Amino acid sequence: MNFAYVIISTMNKPQTLIAGVDEVGRGPLAGAVVAAAVILDPAHPIEGLKDSKQLSAKKREALYLEITEHALAWSLGRAEIEEIDALNIHHASLLAMQRAVNGLSIKPDKALIDGKYTPVLDCEAEAIIKGDQTVHAISAASIIAKVTRDREMLAFHETYPQYGFDQHVGYPTPQHLKALLEHGISIIHRKSFGPVKRLIEVGCL
Repeated sequence: MNFAYVIISTMNKPQTLIAGVDEVGRGPLAGAVVAAAVILDPAHPIEGLKDSKQLSAKKREALYLEITEHALAWSLGRAEIEEIDALNIHHASLLAMQRAVNGLSIKPDKALIDGKYTPVLDCEAEAIIKGDQTVHAISAASIIAKVTRDREMLAFHETYPQYGFDQHVGYPTPQHLKALLEHGISIIHRKSFGPVKRLIEVGCL
């Protein structure tokens, strides 16, 4: 669908288009980091938006469908495992968010970024600590990113069932760490992350 540039005038001043931006996947030992950028439509308010981590998987899926249907524009960006290992997770996360904003079909006037740092963008940007809890557009972005990444990790579970990605989606849980000790690392594990790096150093490839 092609989205038109929406202008709602108040005293002949056009509304500012705000993109909420968030990423998911900084902490896991495996998989990409996924970011999303969302421009919500004021004409279609979405109830129940909050930090994706505070929602059940079922509720996230329902909101994902509502956001992707009613948002003025939304986009995904990502940094792959090789980029995470080459850049470090901080810079890889900024890269993923930059790609998400650049991929929007509508250029925002301003991007609100969850966290302390902003990527380099062609529009004004502001970092908001815990923005996914206070700004609906950022909450929407966190939901899109979380659902997308979780789906990817569930798909990886089909190929690598021994790691239990369907349970922890790559995070360093006791179950995951035990599986790494028993089976070694896979091609989707981040080699620069401590637990994985230590296994490589002792020859558990």
